[in-house]
Amino acid sequence: MAIPPLVEPIARLSGAESVRTARQRRLPQLNELGQRRLANARVLVLGAGGLGSPALIYLAAAGVGTIGIVDGDDVEPSNLQRQIVHGQADVGRPKVASAAESIAQIAPEAVVVQHAERLDAGNAAAIIGGYDVVIDGTDNFPTRFLVNDTCAALGLPLVWASVLRFDAQLSVFWATPPAESGLTGVHLRDLFPTPPTEGEVPNCAEAGVLGALCGQVGSLMATEAIKLIAGIGAPLIGRVLVIDALSGRFTEVPLIGTGIAAADPNPAATLAAARGSARAATAGAWSTLTPVELVARLTARAEGTDPFVLVDVREPDEHAESAIPDAVLLPLGDLLTEAGMATLPRDVPLVLHCHLGPRAERAAMALDAAGFTGLTLLAGGIVAWDVAVAARTAPGRGSKWAGDAVSNESTTTAGN
Repeated sequence: MAIPPLVEPIARLSGAESVRTARQRRLPQLNELGQRRLANARVLVLGAGGLGSPALIYLAAAGVGTIGIVDGDDVEPSNLQRQIVHGQADVGRPKVASAAESIAQIAPEAVVVQHAERLDAGNAAAIIGGYDVVIDGTDNFPTRFLVNDTCAALGLPLVWASVLRFDAQLSVFWATPPAESGLTGVHLRDLFPTPPTEGEVPNCAEAGVLGALCGQVGSLMATEAIKLIAGIGAPLIGRVLVIDALSGRFTEVPLIGTGIAAADPNPAATLAAARGSARAATAGAWSTLTPVELVARLTARAEGTDPFVLVDVREPDEHAESAIPDAVLLPLGDLLTEAGMATLPRDVPLVLHCHLGPRAERAAMALDAAGFTGLTLLAGGIVAWDVAVAARTAPGRGSKWAGDAVSNESTTTAGN
């Protein structure tokens, strides 16, 4: 039985994203509405390794709006046999940074949140609670059980898989699925009640692993996350998919839930608190301003009292349709390059905007990491600007915004 969609849709896809995801939006089960849900989704991938790498690539390609990556390791030469999000030039770099750059090459509008740390009992709830669905690509049992118990307590779905040699297992754990789905809650401890003792199960470094199998399984994990977000198909809840790559056999084992792991007496409150702290932590060190506040600053800039540069990180076709006067057009894909950043001044504040906000957030993250300061985002992007301009210039409203030269020019672009 299908589950309700996890995420509400955004109002509209950008022009560039509509073009990029055109083939996927033609799927009748997903269509435009499902694509807009993906654009509003927040998916956390634990581990940018053998399973996390293909999952990250296909989540980005699918149009997931915000992708979090948790990994405290650097890229090593032995990783490259299966961790396809990294390349030879990335050896020695943090995996989260390498993965973020690869995602930006595929989906420039995606917001990538880099958690360059190891997950532990002290930070698990705060990090995991900021997302809609979690993909577990970790490689050790203590972390896997910690992730499972945290997701169970927070009421979040967890896409889980394990790969060793030529064998793999894949399932979706959700201790408290929506009642209307008719599904019984299930989690990792229903499959493995307790972690194995140290040394009981060999790891990939000892036993080996087929890189291509990691690619298969990681792609399937991304598929399960997409199904959960959009509310399509039948997720692997209560079923374990078993893959034998040598024989080419896929089999399925039923899994019956026995209860909630690490039960929380008030999971809704815990989840709300965790999400609030996580979103605050990942919001960046920059402030926001409203369209009215931006008009005031544009007026002050024209009078020589508030120097700043307004940067539009959308695509040229979007800018041509509707633009804020005197905004500098620098598409996100260009801004993320060294040459693109070199076109921006470092001695005056920057105000960034896109269609709704995600691309401007991504730009702010990259600029902040590159040492830029004084970053501000236009809340709601060009959509909020156009709505505000239309409201201020509607018949019967009388005077326009303060700063007639600014507001008069802006009315020619509102809603066009």
